[in-house]
Amino acid sequence: MKAAVLIKNGSAFKAFELRDVQMPSFKQGQVLIKVAAFGLNFADVMARKGMYKEAPPLPSILGYDVAGTIEEIGEGVEHLKKGDRVTAMTRFGGYAEYAVTNASAVAVIPDELDAATATALTTQYCTALYAASEMVNLHKGDTVLIQSGAGGVGTALIQYAKHMQCKIFATAGSETKINYLKNLGVQHPINYNRQDFEMVAKKITNQKGIDVIFDAVGGKSVKKGIRLLAPGGRLVCYGASALTSKNLFGKIKTALDFGFYHPAMLMMPSKSIIGINMLQIADHQPQVIERNLAAVMKLYSTGVFVPEIAKVFFATAIDEAHDYLENRKSIGKVVVQW
Repeated sequence: MKAAVLIKNGSAFKAFELRDVQMPSFKQGQVLIKVAAFGLNFADVMARKGMYKEAPPLPSILGYDVAGTIEEIGEGVEHLKKGDRVTAMTRFGGYAEYAVTNASAVAVIPDELDAATATALTTQYCTALYAASEMVNLHKGDTVLIQSGAGGVGTALIQYAKHMQCKIFATAGSETKINYLKNLGVQHPINYNRQDFEMVAKKITNQKGIDVIFDAVGGKSVKKGIRLLAPGGRLVCYGASALTSKNLFGKIKTALDFGFYHPAMLMMPSKSIIGINMLQIADHQPQVIERNLAAVMKLYSTGVFVPEIAKVFFATAIDEAHDYLENRKSIGKVVVQW
């Protein structure tokens, strides 16, 4: 089978090679999927640049979400069958014509749902739903700030927050993306290249602050976010995109910009910091992935979740797809198809 193999860390245009590789083997409780399309996530960019410690050693096959057809089923799998069209989360291995994953991370998709859109409903929408419904349990009337609102997870978070009737702030880096946020229903879009989100949010909330912040940026935005939280506020960190474009000294500075927090510093003002790594959740709590993926599909069927596809690339252009995502050209999900 063909696979887009990561052969070296660094530039997207030097990192990948399309190779013939062995078919993956599957075991009890797993399925083999013939992949029609796979999605890109910002963690892929981090892995490509050698900044994701859980990534497999080189040469490796990245990829966290795929859509396609079940080719084979391992023992003990009862809710799926050969020929089912599915979307699935993978623990790497998605950048290939065939991928293996645990059956708990697979959901059947309706015939009318195309493979590209299905990929957007896995890693990114599951991350968003887990963060918003289980980690912070959004309520009607909550004031929410979503960093990188025009990305895949950001889009999902906005749609869920709107569904929960929250007051929504969201950031983006261009006027095109700001207009996108407005169309999604964001009441207070903030262009972070022109405005300081902390100052804007404080002014609009009359210094009361924000109830929940979702942060995929890291660095100083976390430190600002902690200051911005209202009493009882929660800051959810699920990424660190600020690290990707820095040299060694820049990475050190950005890491320090996160700040250092003692429990007493959080306890006295009643603020919380929550970290999310969906790979760890999938490894240790597969039932969480299963129920959130099922919930995502239900929210899609009722029209709450409407994925936005930024662009679809062919596998031969995996380098262009990575560059497109890394340089923040995308609005929504970046997809690669065979």
